[in-house]
Amino acid sequence: MAGRSRRLVSGSHIALNRKGCSSQKRGASPTSRPSDIVKRPRAAATPKKSQYFDAKATDAADSDAEDDPSSPSSNDDEASDFDADDAVESSAEPSEDDEESDYSTEAPKGRKKPTPSKAGPSSSPSAAVQNGEKWRPGVKAGLGPGKQLVIKKPQARPAGKTPYQPETLHPNTLLFLGELKANNDRQWLKMHDAVFRQAEQDWYSYVDKLTEKLIEIDDTVPELPVKDVIFRIYRDIRFSPDPTPYKAHFSAAWSRTGRKGGYAHYYVQISPHGQSFVGGGLWHPDAAPTAAMRRDIDRRPQRIKSVLMDNTLREEFLEGAPKNEKKAVRAFVSRNSENALKTKPKGYDADHADIELLRLRNYTIGRKLTEAEVTGPDSLQRIGDLLTAMKPFITYINSVVMPDEESEGSEEGSEEEDDGSEEDENS
Repeated sequence: MAGRSRRLVSGSHIALNRKGCSSQKRGASPTSRPSDIVKRPRAAATPKKSQYFDAKATDAADSDAEDDPSSPSSNDDEASDFDADDAVESSAEPSEDDEESDYSTEAPKGRKKPTPSKAGPSSSPSAAVQNGEKWRPGVKAGLGPGKQLVIKKPQARPAGKTPYQPETLHPNTLLFLGELKANNDRQWLKMHDAVFRQAEQDWYSYVDKLTEKLIEIDDTVPELPVKDVIFRIYRDIRFSPDPTPYKAHFSAAWSRTGRKGGYAHYYVQISPHGQSFVGGGLWHPDAAPTAAMRRDIDRRPQRIKSVLMDNTLREEFLEGAPKNEKKAVRAFVSRNSENALKTKPKGYDADHADIELLRLRNYTIGRKLTEAEVTGPDSLQRIGDLLTAMKPFITYINSVVMPDEESEGSEEGSEEEDDGSEEDENS
């Protein structure tokens, strides 16, 4: 701005000399010498009017207009100069309309507004209002300004006519699991935390009584605290295509080392709508236990076949298979064929007599329970009877994959006796 003012001053002198105007009227100030102007430090460029601006610099351009009767007065000329500078300053600053247009949330006329993505009934605000879930974020309660909507968190359900007892599960526990399956998200569970804690405590009490019952059935199972046999309700979704954060069931497993370890397990799962389950065995074992099971089936197949021929086991866990060895084995294979090999395992012939058993990679039995069997007064006794029928199967698997020192020595001796008798017969 300072350089511009200098050019205006010098240009005004040239214009005045050409028109022959009086030096007293249009001459430059005696204090404004060119050397002084050059030596003056340059001021920082600002949108404000320069301190070196000479109002007389523009009078030359206005002298021609003085003779014109329609021209404005000199005071108006000076005002117009400042107005021009103000116009430059105002053009550099954005107007209020421009600022509003930059931050406006309205979409341009030529574009379509993005349509909201389709969501499930639980996540839709309108559906949440219809379902009475006004506590969800983004749901409009329909209240005017200055009004608040206070929503109380759901409290634990009353027991009703059926009291809570440790020997059986309360119907409210299955009711909660059914609601969790329909609303499997963190916001819903946080809102219904009291109901969840009530159902969880009911399950813990039932597992404690079931542990005492199982210790009486199988003395190899130690007395462990509840936290060592139950599974958490939280799912690991890091590598799962299912994004639901919670399991819609309660479950527990017992073995010589609790719910973990290489031993065969007793397993109980409580689910709504008749999906409760009781089972046991080896589920997805490692390579070493699988190899041990195949080796035992190859050398002594009658051991597992005699276990499968038990009357109670066939009736409860093999869908009432008849007392026929081949049909009992076929029923057991069909229950574990989910991840069985399509061909023969390595090291065994394809025409092996027990090739169906050798292809297996799971060794489990189980059956479903009705809600009456879970919540009835005889629930603990009913599940105890099923665990009793399962004991010979669990004992057999443990003797193969994790044998004790005494049993391992006796089995090796029996194998040597069998081999010796075969050699005597051949000789």
